[in-house]
Amino acid sequence: MIFAFLAIPVIAGGLVWITKNKTVIHLTNLIGALLILISSIAALIEINKFKAVTSTGIFKDLFYIDSLSGYILLITTLAFFLVSLFSISYFGEELKRNVITLKKLKLYYSLSNAFVLAMILALITQNMGVMWIAIEATTLASAFLVGFYNNKRSIEAAWKYLIICSVGIAFAMLGIILLYYSSTITQVGNKISGLNWNFLLQNASSLDPSILKIAFIFILIGFGTKVGFSPMHTWLPDAHSQAPSPVSALLSGVLLNTAIYGIIRVLSIVNTCLGNNNYTGNLLLLLGILSIATAAMFVLVQQDYKRILAYSSIEHMGIIALGLGICTPVSIFAAMYHTFNHAMTKSMLFLATGNVYLKYHTKKIAGIRGLIKTMPVTGIVFVLGVFAITGMPPFGIFMSEFSTVVGAIQSKKYIIAMLLLLFLAVIFAGFVKQISKMFYGNNPNSEIEKGELDFISSSVLIVLLCIIIFVGIYIPAPLKSLMDACTEIVLGGI
Repeated sequence: MIFAFLAIPVIAGGLVWITKNKTVIHLTNLIGALLILISSIAALIEINKFKAVTSTGIFKDLFYIDSLSGYILLITTLAFFLVSLFSISYFGEELKRNVITLKKLKLYYSLSNAFVLAMILALITQNMGVMWIAIEATTLASAFLVGFYNNKRSIEAAWKYLIICSVGIAFAMLGIILLYYSSTITQVGNKISGLNWNFLLQNASSLDPSILKIAFIFILIGFGTKVGFSPMHTWLPDAHSQAPSPVSALLSGVLLNTAIYGIIRVLSIVNTCLGNNNYTGNLLLLLGILSIATAAMFVLVQQDYKRILAYSSIEHMGIIALGLGICTPVSIFAAMYHTFNHAMTKSMLFLATGNVYLKYHTKKIAGIRGLIKTMPVTGIVFVLGVFAITGMPPFGIFMSEFSTVVGAIQSKKYIIAMLLLLFLAVIFAGFVKQISKMFYGNNPNSEIEKGELDFISSSVLIVLLCIIIFVGIYIPAPLKSLMDACTEIVLGGI
């Protein structure tokens, strides 16, 4: 099973180069994405029976999938499959318009498979060194996707993304070195096990707490740069706005989760070592509130609909950080729930922007009016998606945000709860003020034909909309059990 996770993206990314038939290219990638999704579901079934999936032989201590990594893996592979399906329509239309060539299409599929391979590797390894390599590899693969169109703005965004995230990941490397050092000076384990997060968690009480505190700061800043925490967020709006919409969906929907997963693994070790979450919690609360406040300010003034969604991603990573920082069973469950809700909702919104851009040929809000009349399915999905991402019921984000506020109040963090509610209100007002202009009025360009692009793109949007509505109203028992298991893992020994 472990081999399947690593082999399928490699095979799918390579097979697209052996044919010139665009239909075969699309189907090859889609089948690969489906097989990865099936593998993640199979892994969760095995985890439900045996608590974890491990590797054997020479890779015995390298791979380990528990409920937490399996949960993030499920989100990643589900989003990748739906994005792959949407890509058939999106890039098919760009091929038709000669925006890209067949070679460029093959390059996109190869890079997207390399991207998902790196994310999967980060999630299924228990070696912190390999995790660091994998998260850095996501930067290298996705940088080419950000600069996919090779124009001035996209190349500038790709370089900014590459430089800022590489500097950030260097901080994370220092943190991992210190994490390893904390085990060697206390003579816990051997040289190999010193990088094994599972081993470190089991022996956390024997580690040096002062070194762990410093290590956590470096890792929080390093991986936090990739998450998009403020003030390390500056790459994110540019990268999301310039990348193709399917790439933006992957960046926001799953890449940020992979980076925050790395923080969670170290968080559990440090909290277990210290016996409480006071130290890590305060740092996460600070970054969380700062990120939400930053998003609130910038959402009010954006004129580009993709950049607004990018700042929204910063906001929601901040909310997840608050849930982790409060660190009660309610707030941790809310953070896990929010991770799923945000991934599905933001993927849906970024894919919807792809339809909008292909129809209107602009990312400016001022250039789009009457979207619901012009593209009824996309327009309605977009409207409902805006309500969902700003925390309106009955969508899942409302419940996860509400649970985060409840967790803050139960922990007597009243200021955190008040600030969160205040900034959420500001962000909602900003979305209504800016985005709502797109949906009504008369189309400024009379040459634009009414109607959706095709059946596939509309179907993907409807599927995602059904997911976020259903999970907002009712959490299926298997999903709830999985999130409960994740909550227990994050809480660790505190």
